[in-house]
This record gives sequence, structure tokens and C-alpha cells, in this order.
Amino acid sequence: MKVPQPLQNATERGIVTRTHEYEDGSVIVVDFDVTAGDVTVEVEDDTVIVANDQQFEFVRPPEATDVSVKNGVLTLSD
Repeated sequence: MKVPQPLQNATERGIVTRTHEYEDGSVIVVDFDVTAGDVTVEVEDDTVIVANDQQFEFVRPPEATDVSVKNGVLTLSD
């Protein structure tokens, strides 16, 4: 699964983005740092909106069947 462009650009703002490939799928993990404040995620159709002190909006990768956030970490997995 490819990291959406807005999340690729997030690394310039100190946000850590990692992709993990496994035999049975892949996971994108984005650490917004819990000290930055609450992180929320909203999924509307194919659009994902992630917000804390910044906002990121991107098209959900077609492979991503699960989009969630916990403790400031966004996870997209298939």
C-alpha cells in the first residue's frame, strides 16, 4: 500500500510515517505525537480527514480496509 501524498509531506513537519509490509497485507503507521494534542480521524466515502493542530485530507488507499487512530497514531491497514 502506498502512503498518500499528504502523509508523505507530513514528515517535513516532524510527523513520523512508516510502512510495514507483511505476507498477508500491509500497514501504514503515522505517529502524530500525542503531545501535539488529540488526533481525530473521519472517513467519509473515500476521503480521510485527520486533524490535530494540523489537518490532513487524502483519498483512502483502495487497499485500506481499516482506518483508525489511537494515542496519536493513525493506522491504515488492509
